[in-house]
Order: sequence, then C-alpha cells, then structure tokens
Amino acid sequence: MSLLEAIRLALAQIRVQKLKSFFTLAGVTIGVMFLIAVVSIVEGMSRYVENDFIGRILGANTFTLRRFPWFGNNTTRDQWREWQKRPRFYQKDVHAITAVLPNGTRWAVESGENLWATSTFARPRQVDAHAVEGDYFTIKKYDLSSGRVFTPQETELGAPVVVIGDEVAKFFFPGLNALGRELRIGGLPYQVIGVIEHQGSLFGISLDKLVIAPFSSPMHRLTNPRGDIDGLMVQSASELLMNDSMEQVREFLRGFRHRRPIEPDDFAMETSATALIAFEKTRQVMTTVGTALPLIGLIVGGMVIMNIMLVAVAERTREIGIRKSLGARRRDILGQFLAEAATLSTLGALIGIVLGIAIAKGIAWKFPFLPAAVAPWSLVAATMLGLVVGIVSGVYPARRAARLDPIEALRQE
Repeated sequence: MSLLEAIRLALAQIRVQKLKSFFTLAGVTIGVMFLIAVVSIVEGMSRYVENDFIGRILGANTFTLRRFPWFGNNTTRDQWREWQKRPRFYQKDVHAITAVLPNGTRWAVESGENLWATSTFARPRQVDAHAVEGDYFTIKKYDLSSGRVFTPQETELGAPVVVIGDEVAKFFFPGLNALGRELRIGGLPYQVIGVIEHQGSLFGISLDKLVIAPFSSPMHRLTNPRGDIDGLMVQSASELLMNDSMEQVREFLRGFRHRRPIEPDDFAMETSATALIAFEKTRQVMTTVGTALPLIGLIVGGMVIMNIMLVAVAERTREIGIRKSLGARRRDILGQFLAEAATLSTLGALIGIVLGIAIAKGIAWKFPFLPAAVAPWSLVAATMLGLVVGIVSGVYPARRAARLDPIEALRQE
C-alpha cells in the first residue's frame, strides 16, 4: 500500500468516525494552539525589545554609568547588599568624569521620579519628572512639536522652566496652547517652554507623561532629595569610540575610587548589548515555562490517540481479517493504522497552528504592549511535532493490528 493510499484511507475513516476523530484531534490541537500562541508572543516581545525598546531606552552607541545595573537577572540577596554599599554618583563627580571623554562625545545627566503636578485647567496627576543636564534631548532623540529646549543661561541659573510630553500638554492644558503657561510640580511653579512630539508607549507604559527641567532647578531636590544622580549617559559617534570611552571612564573611576586590580568595579556601565543579554536570559525562562504546559498537553493528546486507536483496532478486527484474507500484508495493516494516527495528529496540529496564531494576534490586539510575531520555525516545528506524536502514539495499536491472526479476526462479530 502506498503512502498516499494509506492517507486516503485514514481521511475516509476520519469522515466516518467524526465524533471519535474530534476527541482524538482535541488533545493535539489544544497543545499546539497554546504552544504557537506562547512562542509567537515571546518571539514578538524579543523583536520588540531588540528593535525598539532597547534602542529607545539606551540609545545607539550609548552607555549609561550607574551605581548598579538596571538590567539584570537572578540577583542574589548578597549581591544586592553589596550594591547598596557602593558609593553614589553626584553632580560634582560628573564634570570630573566627562573631562576624560574624547572631544565630540555627548553626555547627559538625569534624575527622575514620579511627582504630582497640577494646573489651573486640570486636576492633580502624577507625571514622570526628570531633572537633566547636558545633551539630554539629543541623546534621547526628543523632537519638539512646539517651543524650545533650555538655553545655557536657564541651565546655569536653574530657571523654573519645563519641557513637557504630549500627553501632559493635552491633559493639563486641554484645547489650549501649553507654551508660556504655568504647571505646578511638587507644589512649585514652572513655565512650559516646549512640548515633545508624541512618543507612544513601551510595554503599555506611556512615554508622553514626561516633564523635564534643568538639573540645577529646584526639580532635582524633588526627583532625588539625596542630591545624587540616577545615571550619566555618554554617546559616541561610533561603537568603537563608545568602547574607548567606556575604558577611559572605567580606568578613571577605578583610580579615583582607589580600586585594587583584584577588586571588581563598584559601578555599572550598561549598553544596549548588555541589556539584550539580560533580556535573553528572561526570554529563555519565558520560553521554557511557557512551552512546558503545552508540551504536557501534547503528551496527553498522544495518549488519547493511542487509546482511541486501540479501540479502533478492537472495533475493526473483522475488517482487518477480511483485508488479510484478501492478501493484505502485515506491513500494509501497520502502515494503514500508522498513517491514520499520524494524519489525525498532523491535522490536529494544523488546526492548532491556525487557532494559536489567532489567539496570539487577539492578545496583541487587546494588549498592544504584548506584540506577537509568528516565527516560521515554530510552524514547521509544531507540524513535525504533531506528526511525531501521531506516529509514536500509533505504533503500538498499529503493531497490534498487524499481528492479528486473520482466521481469528474473521470469527469476531
């Protein structure tokens, strides 16, 4: 019997036994459905992080100097305690650090906190407040829809002026031009001098709730009462120059803090590459945990296929006897039942793929911060997995059918 003939007979049997075939398909379909949905969401998040999130948070050819890393995995309690003992970075340290940077290197300081803001036209609401210094707007690639950024004089004198995000402008000054108006932040008045173009969101977190003021303004006493900074961003013209700048800063800080050669750094420098490494570990955990349950479902589905095929062998004993008496060989019977199990399982996998893609797209539509991207390899893997489950599950019933004695089989009613 040819493979195509075996598949044709398998499909005919599926049409005859619709209810039984449905339950046989269900286990594999559900397992593959959730497998594709999970893999699609994880794959979409990976692409989103690599292509958008990391670049917008850290920037190209940019590293950030901090007290301890923001992107990390499996931080132990002892490690966290060690980080807390590290010296803080203060504004007075910035000028000493930036003095060792090559000419043409951009840098910016920031200190951020969620603060309450209000205006004459709206109720109080929390905003993402930042006190900044240096080339902050250039490094973060913030373009303004109206107004301007701080002048050197405003930065030096600590003028109470702010550049605000698109969402802040629309909420606190609905239907109005925000420029020149007063916005009270932490109880202190600030004049709006610029509005940033719409930024959108990252993982559901709005990027348009920004309020940015000069670091020397009273804002920094609200964003960080201790007087230290959250981080120093350094941007170079190329990745090679960025690596050189990182080494110069590392050597300077180790000497400045009297670190011995055997002692590790007591500071952290993060780039988009280090952030991607940290996310990759998270992605691996998500993939492992997310695919474990669907795989268990596939195993259960395989057991269901085996049981139903055993029942089918018992029900079709007389049919097997007739086929053998007409010249069907053992391998023909074996091939028929294996093809039947494999066809059922593969069909269930294909249905599961369609449903899994639909679920992933539905989740992405409902929750835009959970993007979905269907990886071609996952479709091939799911189909092959369905085929393998069917073959493995059908081996025992098929061998049992093939070994039936034709005379004994014909006696069965």
